[in-house]
Amino acid sequence: MIKDTETILRIALQKSGRLHDDSMDLMNRSGIKFNTGAGRLVAQSTGFPVEALFLRDDDIPQTVYDGVADIGIVGENEYAEKGYELEIVKHLNFGKCRLSLAIPKSEHYTGVGWFDGKKVATSYPRILKKFFEEKKIQAEIHEIAGSVEIAPGIGLADAIFDIVSSGSTLVANSLKEVGVVMYSQAVVVANKNLEPEKREILDQMLFRFNSVMASATNKYVLLNAPNERVKDIVKILPGMKSPTVLPLAQEGWSSIHSVISEEQFWEVIDQLKACGAEGILIIPIEKMIL
Repeated sequence: MIKDTETILRIALQKSGRLHDDSMDLMNRSGIKFNTGAGRLVAQSTGFPVEALFLRDDDIPQTVYDGVADIGIVGENEYAEKGYELEIVKHLNFGKCRLSLAIPKSEHYTGVGWFDGKKVATSYPRILKKFFEEKKIQAEIHEIAGSVEIAPGIGLADAIFDIVSSGSTLVANSLKEVGVVMYSQAVVVANKNLEPEKREILDQMLFRFNSVMASATNKYVLLNAPNERVKDIVKILPGMKSPTVLPLAQEGWSSIHSVISEEQFWEVIDQLKACGAEGILIIPIEKMIL
């Protein structure tokens, strides 16, 4: 529990862009709400000792490193590109993308050696330089701040290295993805010299995040089953520790309550039906305290 204190944990959040909405949704569902009206760039939470700074995504790593903010939510791609020594304390499972190499569709790709002697446009020169050095590729890296995908079409580069989510932008610019260099998602990064009082607040915040994230990937299941099949069903539904088994008014039947992961959902349901389960109910979980 956080003690009554004047210590405030300062978090850097993206002010706009692909991570902003998901970051704010996670904070809200964790009971950490900010007054962000009228384009405010600094906002304090009510009921939790956290102050938010709303910044450009690529400014967040340095802001945390310099101690202006204590922690931040940023894409792994920006964290890796900036190269500041920070602690990754939590992967958040949203904002997923990949950093990939792409070339014109008309080109015949022969492997990573294709890039030898080529000019590659990117907004992530540090990551690309390291990759090419590891592969012993001699390529010219041309840094561009934005609209990287148009570089081959206007003769500025032979290929690009950029963020790919759905791949639709590549298709629209007659490019094809030929290699993934890294996968990225939103992460919580922290200054390595975080004070103990602030670390305590961070731990409580992460506890809330974990509860919210666990509820999003799990479902509560209730079902009825004949008593002779209860042992078989319990093997399918191990639950957090073990399922709850309650007798029904109808003799010879029991009600079984448990938790299943979203990924196992359909496979588990098919197994339960095969074991004679009836009246299966699947209920979303609001919060899940582990």
